[in-house]
Amino acid sequence: MKAFAIDGYNEDLSLKELPEPVAGAGEVLVDIKAASVNPLDGMIRRGEIKFLKFQMPLVLGNDVAGVVISVGAGVTDFHIGDEVFAKVDIRKIGTFAERIAVNERDLAMKPASISMAEAASLPLVSLTAWQVFVERAGLKPGQKVLIHAGSGGVGTIAIQLAKHLGATVATTASAANLDFVRSLGADIAIDYRNEDFSRHLSDYDVVLSSLGPDVLERSVKVLRRGGKLISLSGPPDPAFGRAVGASWIIRQVLRMLSFRIRRLARKQGVDYSFLFMRADGKQLAQIAALVENGAIRPVIDQVIPFKRTSEIFDVMNKSRGPGKVVISRDVR
Repeated sequence: MKAFAIDGYNEDLSLKELPEPVAGAGEVLVDIKAASVNPLDGMIRRGEIKFLKFQMPLVLGNDVAGVVISVGAGVTDFHIGDEVFAKVDIRKIGTFAERIAVNERDLAMKPASISMAEAASLPLVSLTAWQVFVERAGLKPGQKVLIHAGSGGVGTIAIQLAKHLGATVATTASAANLDFVRSLGADIAIDYRNEDFSRHLSDYDVVLSSLGPDVLERSVKVLRRGGKLISLSGPPDPAFGRAVGASWIIRQVLRMLSFRIRRLARKQGVDYSFLFMRADGKQLAQIAALVENGAIRPVIDQVIPFKRTSEIFDVMNKSRGPGKVVISRDVR
């Protein structure tokens, strides 16, 4: 099959002919119709999480939407012809390809009301928002949340999910995207270039940040005592190291890297944690139901054809529109 892979860290994607994948026990073979790119793909390409010991050549890509073409032994929930979508397990990435074998526990049925490209835009970002607000924060109606980078891939879905859960939502975005994030449900939209969010907001219950250390530290100021500061961009904390089975040495490095923000949060009576989202088909099925009832809608910046996958990081880095960049095999 055709796939786009790297032969080493920091190398460019190149088109390769690779062996056809086979669905093993508990796996489903998916004919990929669309995939999307995420900052995580760039991190993997740069070797920032090489402790997971990826094998080269490495096909990148975490999000997939497609059609089931075969099932492995023991699979009961999916059948040939089903339209599905998934965030694949981090150790089995490879959606920048024509086909992929996916564990059935990572899969969900694609929402019937949206296209393959729209479905491919959702898994990683929607699972991230779900795991932040539902799992970790236990968000309740009437609580207040701040979502940084509201026009980004995670931000566009996080705003919609937080509103569905009954929260008051503040977000930061460029001036050009303020009206757009309001259209997603944001109650307060702050121009991050010209306004300091920490001077406008206070007594918030949750902050979701995917930005750098300066924004992270200022975010502590807007939280009430007992509030939760959840970062997608780090620094990773020791709990993350334990969760991924990192060595003792790596866990100590993570402890040092996160010491400053953990100390600052502790002084303010705030809980700091780093979230590295995981694949979860059951959660994705619940998100699919929210898509079907109109609570969440996909946001796509642009769709490029599969043959241009080698350009995907340049396209993503140059993107200024809201939402995700998607690869489609149906676009020529």
